[in-house]
Amino acid sequence: MLLEAMPFIRRFQGRTFVIKYGGHAMVAPELKESFAKDVCLLKYIGINVVVVHGGGPQISTMLKQSGVQSRFVDGLRVTDDAAMEVVEMVLAGSINQDIVSLICRHGGRAVGLSGKDDGFVLADRVAPYTTRDGETVDLGRVGEVRHVTPDVVVELTRAGFIPVIAPIGVDEHGASLNLNADTAAGKVAEALRAEKLILLTDVQGVRGADGAFASSLNSATARQWIADRVIDGGMIPKVECALDAIAGGVRKVHILDGRCAHAVLLEIFTNDGVGTEIVRA
Repeated sequence: MLLEAMPFIRRFQGRTFVIKYGGHAMVAPELKESFAKDVCLLKYIGINVVVVHGGGPQISTMLKQSGVQSRFVDGLRVTDDAAMEVVEMVLAGSINQDIVSLICRHGGRAVGLSGKDDGFVLADRVAPYTTRDGETVDLGRVGEVRHVTPDVVVELTRAGFIPVIAPIGVDEHGASLNLNADTAAGKVAEALRAEKLILLTDVQGVRGADGAFASSLNSATARQWIADRVIDGGMIPKVECALDAIAGGVRKVHILDGRCAHAVLLEIFTNDGVGTEIVRA
């Protein structure tokens, strides 16, 4: 496998991969270990690796333990001031530092960040949301990315570090906002002109109308499959994130099953891969 991968390794030297780390890969101990090893290997062979992580289940657990009521509207977490304190504590604190520590333990040099550091992820509060039932709801401290200024991330990667980014943005008044991790990873990848955006999830990838696994899709086909409801449910926002990233200059997006050990390496350095790659039409 290593000899087969050598041409791919040389091709990606000096390029940037942004990996959105989430799902089961963040929970199972053996998968956490394999992810850290993979990230360290990518850095060792000359690829600039940037990790953006999620943490929804951990946030829900901490909110419950803190006595803060969780409320979801059409799958979106309503984040009031009390909830935002917990979100920031979990994402930028415990989860972020656990990932940093794990990567360092396997030989990498990792540094934890959030979008508040150097103000590099500027965000706006989302507009009041209209539910499927017609109710208008203020989601509170939920943000959408306005602009990413990636200077701090670029300097860290040049210095040999692996940035590990919590999906927290900052508004123009300095207030923290909770960001969707997939979207944040996509916007960071766009700002860095990344070679690849890799989204780890808990499914193999995208499937067609016949249920067959699609190892590769172009953006036009992906849009058509969304319109035809071939792609539906929780896969829609991931594919839309991929399409936005490609339109913003990212060369390829890969949607992988993080439950598969070493999924990132298997996708990048084998001919067939293990997930779905989405490319420009």
